Amino acid sequence: MNSQNPPIPLIETNAELAAFCAGLAAERFITVDTEFLRETTYYPKLCLIQVAGSNAAALIDPLARGLDLGPFFTLMDNPAVLKVFHAARQDNEIFLNLSNRIPTPIFDTQVAAMVCGFGDQVGYEAIVRKLAGAQIDKSSQFTDWSRRPLTPKQMAYAISDVTHLRTVYEKLMAQIDKEGRASWLEGELADLANPDGYRVNPDDCWRRIKARIQNRKQQATLMAVAAWREREAQAKNVPRGRILKDDAVGEIAIQVPTSVEALQQLRLLPRGSAESVIGKGILAAVAEALARDPSTVPAPKGRGDEMSSAQEAAADVLKLALKIVSENEGIAPKLIASSADIDAIAVDDSADVPALHGWRRDVFGSFALDLKSGKAAIAFEKGRATIIRRS
Repeated sequence: MNSQNPPIPLIETNAELAAFCAGLAAERFITVDTEFLRETTYYPKLCLIQVAGSNAAALIDPLARGLDLGPFFTLMDNPAVLKVFHAARQDNEIFLNLSNRIPTPIFDTQVAAMVCGFGDQVGYEAIVRKLAGAQIDKSSQFTDWSRRPLTPKQMAYAISDVTHLRTVYEKLMAQIDKEGRASWLEGELADLANPDGYRVNPDDCWRRIKARIQNRKQQATLMAVAAWREREAQAKNVPRGRILKDDAVGEIAIQVPTSVEALQQLRLLPRGSAESVIGKGILAAVAEALARDPSTVPAPKGRGDEMSSAQEAAADVLKLALKIVSENEGIAPKLIASSADIDAIAVDDSADVPALHGWRRDVFGSFALDLKSGKAAIAFEKGRATIIRRS
C-alpha cells in the first residue's frame, strides 16, 4: 500500500487552467497566495500562484510558455466567490500590475487575526500553528521561485500556504461572528480593495526620505530628485536604490548641486555618476526645483513642528491607554491606532484620524479624549492597569 501523498497539481496549460478555474467558480470562498521575486526589479515578478477551494487545490505556473492567466483573473473578479489571502497587500499589488484590477471581494486573515487579538501583523506560520494545529516547513520560503523545475519540497510548501488557510479563515470568521466584530473589518478590507493604495505617486516619494532640510530650496530639490528617481526606477523596472540610494538623494537635496563639478564633490554619489545619464537626470531635476515658485513648496519641518513637553507626556499616557484597551478588547493595538494617530490626538482633540472615528472611537478614542480632559484616569485594580471614569 502506497502511503505517499498524491502529487500536487501544477497547471501549465490553458486548458488545465480554464477547467480548474471553472470548477472553483461555484465555491463560496477560495484561498489564494503567490510566490514572487523583486530583488532585482521595481515591480514584483510573479513566479507561482497557489489556489485552493473546499476540496481542489493546485499550483498555477505563470512562467509556463504560452499560459494565458485570463481565466484566473476572471475568477478573481467573480463577485460570488470570496478570495481569502493572508497579508494580501503584496499579492494585490502583483495582480493590479498584471490585470489592472484587484480581486473582489477579498478577505485578509492577517487583518482578521489582528481583530481577534493575535497581535500586530501575525505571521502565517504562527496562525496556522495556533488555529489549524499544523506545522509548516519554512525551509523553502526563500528559494528562487523563478527556477524550473520546481522541487517537490517547494511545491509542498507552496500548496500548504493555501490548504491550511481554509481552516484559518473558517475559525477566524467563527470568532469574529461570535464577538460581533465583522463591522470592525470593513474599513480595513475596503482599504485593501482600493487600487489607489497600491499605485506609487512619484511626487509623494520624498516623504519617505530622511534628510536635514533647512529651507524651501532644499525642500524643492528633495521633492524633484526623489520624483525623478522614482520615475526612472519605474521606467527601467529596477529597484529605486539601483538608480540612487536614499542617502544620496538627501545629500543632493542639502547641497543643491547645479553643475557636473558640484555633483563630483558629493560624497554619497557613486563614482562616475556625475558624468553619466544619471548625473544629467539629477541636474535636470535640480533645475526644475530651482525654477519652482517657492510659495508652492511645503515648508520643511522644523522645531515649530515638534511636540511640546506636555504634548509628549500626553502621547506617552495615550500609548499606555492603547495598550490597556487592546489587551482588554483582545485586538491588536496597530488596528486601533497608529503612533501618528496617538501623536495627533495628543496635540489636537479634533484630529482627523481613524482612532477618533467609528468603532475605534467607541473602543479607544473616547477614552483618549477623557484622559486628556481629566474625565478618566489610569489606575490599578487587582494588580492590572485599567482606565476608570471619574465622576
